[in-house]
Amino acid sequence: MRGVSEPTPPSSPVPPTPPADGGRRARRRRHRATKVGASPGTIAPPPDALPLQVAAIGYNCGAVVEKRGATIAEIQALRRQGGVVWVDVVGLGDVAMLRALGEEFGLHRLAVEDVANVGQRAKVEDYDDHTFIVLRMIDAQHPAETEQLAMFVGADYVLIFQERPGDCFELVRQRLRDPRGQLQKRGADYLGYALLDAVVDDYFPTLERLDDRLEQIEQQILADKASKEAVAELHAVRRALLELRRAVWPLREATSVLMRDEGSNFSADVRPYLRDVHDHVVQLIDLIESQRELTSSLLDLHLSHVNHRLNEVMKLLTIISTIFIPLTFLVGVYGMNFDWMPELRVWWGYPACLAAMLGMALLMLRWLRNRGWL
Repeated sequence: MRGVSEPTPPSSPVPPTPPADGGRRARRRRHRATKVGASPGTIAPPPDALPLQVAAIGYNCGAVVEKRGATIAEIQALRRQGGVVWVDVVGLGDVAMLRALGEEFGLHRLAVEDVANVGQRAKVEDYDDHTFIVLRMIDAQHPAETEQLAMFVGADYVLIFQERPGDCFELVRQRLRDPRGQLQKRGADYLGYALLDAVVDDYFPTLERLDDRLEQIEQQILADKASKEAVAELHAVRRALLELRRAVWPLREATSVLMRDEGSNFSADVRPYLRDVHDHVVQLIDLIESQRELTSSLLDLHLSHVNHRLNEVMKLLTIISTIFIPLTFLVGVYGMNFDWMPELRVWWGYPACLAAMLGMALLMLRWLRNRGWL
């Protein structure tokens, strides 16, 4: 329910559902870049980290200032103007800039280290003058995958770090530019809530597309038209749900910590909105679990249809074999090289043998039909 929160427009459009290719596309694998035994606070970005880009938005009393490619000096100037500063960092490839941002905002060096280690699970760490939040958001280029989002919420700033370009914050930016909106009238903690809410709500369109695809696969299986591609896609959907589950389950604990935290970084006025985000996370978990159960059921249903078709084929072959076994026996007896055999030297012997074989086949068919096998 969103009775206590400001109505939030739907999250920014997400690209169409990526084709479930059964794993043909190489999966993105993460390896810890920090060396064993390294000093605490060592910043070690992943090898494929993109060049760092900084965008800053400062707002105060209806005035909004946006900076593309912002430098540390420009960020300092925005902070001196008062109000709230939102710094959006995309890419983690510049260690010097990461360290400079940490020094500018007084971030703990272990938190800056976690920003570069992109394999973190969702968590919340509360420091004296800021709150550090790690969560995973939907990858804009591959909606079935997630990327790490690190967020620092202080008294007058919100600092976020993204792995790659493309996010779900465009509507938040539009609301921020609206002088009549709530964002310009609230503090940094409310902006942090708005970003969290956008990340969580962005999971729903992805799950809806996966649910639609599961329904299509279910119809194909029930119509006995499921192909190898459909089964491979079912496995791809199952893998995508597992990725989403790994991202959302820890987020429930993180949002619980935020809405129970009595620290000063999130005010009491914002706490009801955080409870709303927590409710959305619980809904996501329910949807993911139900869809995972559906994928298992669909796979079992497909295997049942395959076994049923195999049984029908085996049944047909068994019936044919049952009919021809006595016929083969009769032909084998009359194929032996003996001079004296019944009806061997009479003109009606051959027709009589064929009639006996036909009658025997008809009797077998009638017996199988009475047994209910036909």
